[in-house]
Amino acid sequence: MSPALREFYENPAVPVASGPDRSRRQARMLARALDTAGPGKAATILDIGCGDGTAAATALPLLRGHRLIGVDWSQDALRRAARRLPTVVRGELGHGGLPFADGSADACVFSEVVEHLVDPDAALDELRRVLRPGGHLLLSTPNLAAWYNRGLLLAGVQPVFSEVSLRGVHGRPGREVVGHLRLYTARALRGFLTASGFEVVRLAGAPFHGVPRGLRPLDRAACRVPSLASILLVHARRREDAWGGA
Repeated sequence: MSPALREFYENPAVPVASGPDRSRRQARMLARALDTAGPGKAATILDIGCGDGTAAATALPLLRGHRLIGVDWSQDALRRAARRLPTVVRGELGHGGLPFADGSADACVFSEVVEHLVDPDAALDELRRVLRPGGHLLLSTPNLAAWYNRGLLLAGVQPVFSEVSLRGVHGRPGREVVGHLRLYTARALRGFLTASGFEVVRLAGAPFHGVPRGLRPLDRAACRVPSLASILLVHARRREDAWGGA
């Protein structure tokens, strides 16, 4: 990551999550997935890119009995996350940057991270490395093809979630610069995960807290059709035949 991007993401004012509704929905997906391993079995869950720990703290009540570890490259973020999470560790994505042994994690939560990455392929390789065969990946990311973005594009307006500058918002609704480098549709995300050694178990949708209040009922309704939802939620598993290393 370039020094300019590192400085941008170290800024605590930069938004790091799409809202508590997404966090709870994702935690419920993970809890259901872990239940299949049998009651009473404690799982090791890595929250990769935990930021200040807000999202993970929202999920913790639904994941009691499991070990949740927050992981981030930002020391400032980890200092804030340590106030909310029992364990935090510094780590980076790509080529052995996560301080965990091969196959040591039962699940990885990867929320609102992949859209910020210069090299998402290396990141997925690293997540696959630390996951045990059959381990769970819970990934969320903004949907390029959200219901309102389809209308905005037809009108010649820059889609929500997309960025043309780290210094200001240009040509799209919203006021916050969030540093998105890549955006996915449901079809593209499914294909990317499959090519990276994962089997997609379920794809769901979640609302976005930044949608204007009057449109939020419609945004929640759109979650019934994940390809139209604001946020894409994916539960995938590391394929048994997928090599753990990059």
